[in-house]
Amino acid sequence: MKILAVEDDPVARAILHQALQRLGHEVIGARDGVEALQLLEKEPVRVIVSDWMMPEMDGLGLCRAVRGRVGADYVYFILLTGRTADVDNQREAIEAGVDDFLTKPLNLQEIWMRLRVAERILRYATEVRQLEAFLPICGYCKKVRDDQNYWQQIESYINERTGTDFSHSVCPDCYQRVVMPELDKLRAAPKPHPKPHVERTG
Repeated sequence: MKILAVEDDPVARAILHQALQRLGHEVIGARDGVEALQLLEKEPVRVIVSDWMMPEMDGLGLCRAVRGRVGADYVYFILLTGRTADVDNQREAIEAGVDDFLTKPLNLQEIWMRLRVAERILRYATEVRQLEAFLPICGYCKKVRDDQNYWQQIESYINERTGTDFSHSVCPDCYQRVVMPELDKLRAAPKPHPKPHVERTG
């Protein structure tokens, strides 16, 4: 993944940059939130790892600005800070839109785990956005056309892309409009007379 690493301290920024590269990611760096937003306009990324306390614009300000962008792809935001991870700090970070919260010094195993979670969430977010964007659906049978121009049931289409399973039921409108008339027809239909039993005599 391409990751935007935001850190005002040059030594800490170099350590973060090196750690993310060791994990196999492409990294671009920024010194504060203002520079990070400028880079984000030029080089869209889906993950930001940012320090909390920075001049000009801190990590929470950056996160709020990222969340405020209209029509942009979702960005997974990891806040890296030397502050204690107490309840108040975590609540403040989450209310700003932060996805994950890591304390310094940087632990390679912990950030690896967080980035694996980020990859999964971003993959699902992309799939859901594609589903929401446009679905060619038949007006009669309600089948959906996939990328290979193959028509399939909408349940199968969504299950293949998200793993979602469906349970089937009948909504109240369809019960009154479809099911009840069918039940009334069955009740009103004449019952077939049983065939007379004829005993054969030898």
